[in-house]
Amino acid sequence: MVLQAAKASAQQRHAPSAIAVVDPAGDLLAFERMDSVRPASADLAIGKARTAARLQRPTAEIEDNINRGRTAFVTTNIAALLGGMPIHVRGEVVGAVGIAGLSKETDVDIANTSAAALGPLPETTGHH
Repeated sequence: MVLQAAKASAQQRHAPSAIAVVDPAGDLLAFERMDSVRPASADLAIGKARTAARLQRPTAEIEDNINRGRTAFVTTNIAALLGGMPIHVRGEVVGAVGIAGLSKETDVDIANTSAAALGPLPETTGHH
């Protein structure tokens, strides 16, 4: 569902992308590299998703921390690039999505849209 949402969002924006979806540990669950996407974007998308899942925060926050002087992040083996977004369900990180395509701004938009694809699940009624 997340992969399909990301692909649809990329198509709407005319922004072919590499799309990676990972579980909470950062292990790859789904991947697609759309036509006309640079081969290197595959590794970038997977790295962004893995970083967002393992740190349980958008990769934009890590890039921002580095830009504000927290340079220790650059010595770790993480993708500190815009375009990685954790996927939350009922307040818990259940995975993440990473997007690498034409521009970092578009990557962020697609990641945000696709991470929200699972949305809040309907509440069950009644007593347990």
